[in-house]
Amino acid sequence: AARLAVIASEDQLFPDHDGFDFKSIEKAMKHNKKSRSLMGASTISQQVAKNVFLWQQRSYIRKAFEVYFTFMIELVWGKRRILEVYLNVIEMGEGIYGIEAASQAYFRKAASGLSRKEAARIAACLPNPSKFTVKPPSKHVLIRSAWILDQMNNLQDDPDIQELLQ
Repeated sequence: AARLAVIASEDQLFPDHDGFDFKSIEKAMKHNKKSRSLMGASTISQQVAKNVFLWQQRSYIRKAFEVYFTFMIELVWGKRRILEVYLNVIEMGEGIYGIEAASQAYFRKAASGLSRKEAARIAACLPNPSKFTVKPPSKHVLIRSAWILDQMNNLQDDPDIQELLQ
């Protein structure tokens, strides 16, 4: 359930792109030119590259390295490994890294035992887990997790996504 939840939440085109979602990047650039709030467009692959190999502060130098590492992990690891690493390194709460730690912290069970609703709740805290709390669920997490559940239902029969979930 967790793999489908993070794909539904973070990167629905994950099986189809080569590490970069250029339409989302263009949309974010347009938004960021005329808004104070920054909109991100990082794919799961880009987030893995940043979280595993790079530092967190935004800069053009870091972004250039992120492009390089994203290209390399897409080439060498493949989608299943990228998703596995993502689920093991992503911050899912204050000091909580990885789906197993999040599952234990929030629901006192193994990640493999998460219900779809619980997985959607955890995914809903992304991309700002220090602001959007899973337990107790913030209003944002409740609203977003309902949307994620809908997206999970829409995506569950996609053959490319099914291949990643096995």
